[in-house]
Amino acid sequence: MSRSSTLPRPRESVFTGGLDPYRGDVNVVCPPNLRECVLAMEDCCEEAHEAQQLLRNGTFDLPRMRKVLESQRVFLLIDEGTVHKYKADLADEIEPQINELIDRAEKGLNALTRREGLIQSKVEVAQAMQSRVATAPTSNKREERRLQMLSKQRRRLEDEVKALESEIL
Repeated sequence: MSRSSTLPRPRESVFTGGLDPYRGDVNVVCPPNLRECVLAMEDCCEEAHEAQQLLRNGTFDLPRMRKVLESQRVFLLIDEGTVHKYKADLADEIEPQINELIDRAEKGLNALTRREGLIQSKVEVAQAMQSRVATAPTSNKREERRLQMLSKQRRRLEDEVKALESEIL
């Protein structure tokens, strides 16, 4: 541990300053009580500095530790009977909702099946009509346009059938 009062004095400045301080007492000896007071003050400052360093080293990790200590998990031990009771209560609470969802899904599936049957019959009727129209000679533009519309309708219905089949599967 070094004392700042026993260190050599810094060199004089090369720059000229305002007022030149009085330096006539450079070699004057300090009274022993004043020197002891200065040394005691320097010891106190060094002790305070060391305490500050020690405190800083001990608390630099405080924000991280606070975050770690904030997140606590509490574990509670219970017996199996309690677990089974709560599991049964949960099943009783959820089971009616699950059954309702199953019923809705079955009704939706039945509706899609009926819709698929209707579309399938429309496709068969359109195919029969197209085959009948294809065998008959087309005499005018009106019948040709009707034939084109029916073929477009048939394609659209076939696409719907494919989409419904993919939904069902």
